[in-house]
Amino acid sequence: MTGSADRPIQLAVENINLRFGGVMALGGLSFSVHQGEIFSIIGPNGAGKTSMLNCISGRYQPQRGTIAFEGHDVTHRPSAARARLGIARTFQNIALYKGMTVLDNILIGRHIHMKSGLFLGGLYKGPCQKEEIEHRRFVEDIVDFLEIEHIRKRIVGTLAYGLQKRVELARALALNPKLILLDEPMAGMNLEETEDMVRFIMDINQERGITVILVEHDMGVVMDISDRLVVLNFGEKIGEGTPEEVQAAPEVIKAYLGGEPSVFLGR
Repeated sequence: MTGSADRPIQLAVENINLRFGGVMALGGLSFSVHQGEIFSIIGPNGAGKTSMLNCISGRYQPQRGTIAFEGHDVTHRPSAARARLGIARTFQNIALYKGMTVLDNILIGRHIHMKSGLFLGGLYKGPCQKEEIEHRRFVEDIVDFLEIEHIRKRIVGTLAYGLQKRVELARALALNPKLILLDEPMAGMNLEETEDMVRFIMDINQERGITVILVEHDMGVVMDISDRLVVLNFGEKIGEGTPEEVQAAPEVIKAYLGGEPSVFLGR
């Protein structure tokens, strides 16, 4: 997790302003994310973390500012267009199809890569059959990677919460992303589930070379695995840098505990 500043900038956020009526969610927010790093967005509840992820993914449209991904201005592009460029995400509240199997949920993540038309798809012949086999092979690799072989045919709604979070991560990986946005992936998990998720996030980053933007309240995890962080409070940036730099910033410490730095020292 060293030398990330020497890598090319993959995502550039410039002067993003987002308002809901008279409420400012994000005020002039700017930061950049380098290719191949784990970059965390932290801050107290209501700081604007998820709103920022929603702006990056295309769910929200900011009133001012720009977002560029690998040199492409995606500020006003729809979510599907950003997904085709290589941006995937998970959600704070699980957004799976609870009545479908694990495999079917993950296969849905391949939809942007499907090239066969409706007619061929209905016949299930020729190119469509070959494409289906390729997509299933890709999905099976993700199933093995996230160690969910034993639940691959289970109905998602019957699974424990921690496994559902893992399936949602698998569906995001099925997009074959270059950048993945993780919104509180460890929320509601026990210690063992959290440790597993941390391991998978690091493997996604290190083995698959995927850039990770992480929103997470577990400061022990954040400080352990992040290359760099940006800290928000009431929609504005109050700190940015390495974990060591952020932990030493007085304004960041004040925003969390009114001057006590112990929040950063463990889980």
